[in-house]
Amino acid sequence: MEEEYGVTDSPRKGPTLSTSTSSFEPFDAHDPNLSRLATKMFQKTGDYITHELASTVDDYKLIENMNRAMMGKVADMRQMSQSIAAKNAELNQKYEELKPLLQRIDDIESTVDKLEAAAYQLDSYSIRLENKFKSIKTKQ
Repeated sequence: MEEEYGVTDSPRKGPTLSTSTSSFEPFDAHDPNLSRLATKMFQKTGDYITHELASTVDDYKLIENMNRAMMGKVADMRQMSQSIAAKNAELNQKYEELKPLLQRIDDIESTVDKLEAAAYQLDSYSIRLENKFKSIKTKQ
């Protein structure tokens, strides 16, 4: 006896909203073994889902802890790089202050090299002069 909106009559209980031909009726006595197994299955499924969700929560907590640790490391590296940048700027400033002195040292070194070359030339000239003097002295 099908009525409008899919309401049918159950063989035992009368009208239901189901269009199924199943003979299952709620609250009817069923096989106790089947009920025990179904209850056990639902408990195990619930436990499985609970553990899966707990595992996911643990994964998210681990990721959160890793992110916090990484943020600390990044903050340390940032502080270190700022310190290095400040020291580098300080060294550059000192180099700029020393640059004229370093240029003077280079100029002095160049002058010393020229003086050394002149001293070698003078030494060579004096040795030749001495040898000429000796040769003239021995001829007399």
